[in-house]
Amino acid sequence: MLRQIVPRNARSKRALEKKAPQLNENAKNTLFLKGSSCSELVQLALTDLHSLKRPLSIKFTKKNLIHPFEDASSLEFFSEKNDASLLVLGSHSKKRPHCLTFVRTFGSKVLDMLELYLDPETLRTLGQFKNKKCAVGLKPLIVFSGTPFESPTPTPYTLAKSLFTDLFIGQEAQTVDVEGLQYIVSISAEEEREGEPAPKIHFRVYLIRTKKSSEKLPRAEVEEMGPRMDFRIGRMKEADDGMMKEALKRPKHLEPKQKKNVETDIVGDKIGRIHLGRQDLDSLQSRKMKGLKRRRDGEIEDEGNDMTMVDQVENSDSGAKRTKL
Repeated sequence: MLRQIVPRNARSKRALEKKAPQLNENAKNTLFLKGSSCSELVQLALTDLHSLKRPLSIKFTKKNLIHPFEDASSLEFFSEKNDASLLVLGSHSKKRPHCLTFVRTFGSKVLDMLELYLDPETLRTLGQFKNKKCAVGLKPLIVFSGTPFESPTPTPYTLAKSLFTDLFIGQEAQTVDVEGLQYIVSISAEEEREGEPAPKIHFRVYLIRTKKSSEKLPRAEVEEMGPRMDFRIGRMKEADDGMMKEALKRPKHLEPKQKKNVETDIVGDKIGRIHLGRQDLDSLQSRKMKGLKRRRDGEIEDEGNDMTMVDQVENSDSGAKRTKL
C-alpha cells in the first residue's frame, strides 16, 4: 500500500494537493534512459520510440547505474522529478542482450515491469525507411493481433498489451479528426505451442495514405514507416493487488449516474420500467349521460310510490298483473 504523507505546514499542503490525483489528469509522459551498459542497437530503438512518443517524452543521454528488478528507487526518483508515469530503460549484458525494460508507476512508485529483448537481425530504424513520416503529436491507431494478447489470466503478453497501450494512447480526446489518423501501430504475436519457445512480439508502424477512388470515400493504403522491431519475452513483475485496485479507482464525479428502472437488453435497445400506483375508479371521469346522473333520495322515494299505485290500479282492473314491490 502507498504511504500516506501528512503535511506539516500550508506550503507542503499546497504541494501535496498539486501532486494529488485530479479529476482530469494530464497525459502520461514517458522517460527514456540508458543503463550502465547500453548497446548501439538499444540506443537506436530508444531514439525511435522517443520520436514516436513526442512531445510527451523525455530522453536522457547519460548512463545510469540502475537495476530495476533489484532496486527501483532510482526509477521512482526520476519518475517523481520528471512527472513521468512510464519509463523505458535500455541496457545490454551477456545474460540479457539488447534489453528494453518497460516500467509503469503509480504515485511515483513502481507498479509493474516487463523486459523485452530486441532481435538484432530484424531491427530497422526510422531512418532506414526512405519515405514520408507522420506529423508530431498525433494519436495512432493501435492494433493487437494474436490470441496471446486475449488471455483471461495475467501473462507477459497481456502486460505488454497494457504497457504499449499506455505508451501510445496520448492525450485523452472525446472526438478525433479523421485527417489526424496518419499512422498505425501494429503489434502481433503467433499462437503459443507446447514444447516450443515463447512466440516473439512483432512491432510494426505503418503510414496511412488516402488516394482518390471512383467511390465517395477515398481509398486507404498503408506503407511501412518504421521502426521495425521483434521482441523476445523476458522477466516480468506483476502489480500488487492493493496497489492496482488503488490505481484503477475512478472519481465519483466521473462515473456516469445510473438511471433507475432503465435497462439495456442484449440487442442494445433501451427498456424502461414504469411503476403505477393503485387506481381509484370512483374518481374516474366517464362520459356524462342523463341516465347515469345521480338523483336525490327524496325524488327516488316519490317516484317509487307513484309506480306502486299504478301497479295496484292495473291489478284491480285486470286481475292478471301482480303488484310490484
